Amino acid sequence: MSGFSIFVLVVLVLAILLVVMGVKSVPQGREYTVERFGRYTRTLKPGLNLIVPFVDRVGAKLSMMETVLDVPQQDVITRDNALVTVDGVVFFQVLDAARAAYEVSHLENAILNLTMTNVRTVMGSMDLDELLSQRDKINAQLLVVVDEATTSWGVKVTRIEIKDISPPRDLVDSMGRQMKAERDKRAAVLEAEGLRQAAILRAEGEKQATILAAEGRREAAFRDAEAREREAEAEARATAAVSQAIAAGSLQAVNYFVAQRYIQALEKLASAPNQKVLMLPVEAANVIGAIGGVADLAREALAPSKPSGPPPA
Repeated sequence: MSGFSIFVLVVLVLAILLVVMGVKSVPQGREYTVERFGRYTRTLKPGLNLIVPFVDRVGAKLSMMETVLDVPQQDVITRDNALVTVDGVVFFQVLDAARAAYEVSHLENAILNLTMTNVRTVMGSMDLDELLSQRDKINAQLLVVVDEATTSWGVKVTRIEIKDISPPRDLVDSMGRQMKAERDKRAAVLEAEGLRQAAILRAEGEKQATILAAEGRREAAFRDAEAREREAEAEARATAAVSQAIAAGSLQAVNYFVAQRYIQALEKLASAPNQKVLMLPVEAANVIGAIGGVADLAREALAPSKPSGPPPA
């Protein structure tokens, strides 16, 4: 092989080497930093990029996609001296590749330690009951604190979620007994309230029933009095008619009056509850005669009246 052929081969190899070193392909979702003699110059975006071989080199290769970090379990002492075990997750995204590469060392480890420290700070300032019932509030406070601290690193913390809060077993049992006692108390209060309402409704119903019964008795008494009044008026009219007949000298009127009283006396004797056998000390003919007098009185009252004056000649 001649010297010229060797020279051409060397030039060809150098050209290929320069192309390989100067052309950089960046995948989607990632960014590369470029350093010239150790100093940051620019950031390579996704796609095909060119750098100066032997002068520029690729520094940090960073993912620009949202990344998830698991926060390991740690013990936290609450404000009321309860010991709980917590863990969680952190979601973050790199917005500035240069700052994320050169403003902090070991970015993920820094975010993880920062989150764990603030978990102890935020949750340690709360009572156990507040800790267990306000997880959203804890997540929001942690997000604000950690995101503010990582802004200078070119990182945006999008979410922080507390996955699990585990109190000690004896504390869980005590909380269970407390919850049961609270529910028993609520049940007793509701039962007492129900009995109270039932008693009120029952008393109201009895009151209405008493009022209606009193109104019914008043109406019945009023009607009974009206009936007795009408009966007395009828009796008075009958007595007046009989008195007029007696004054006119009618024997049948006297018989009617005596028969009426006689029949009433017999009715009272017959309706006595302790009377089994009724002995009549009078003759039945007298009663029949009295009734006959009543019939005569009725015929006399219904007969047409005779004209007054002297008899015809």
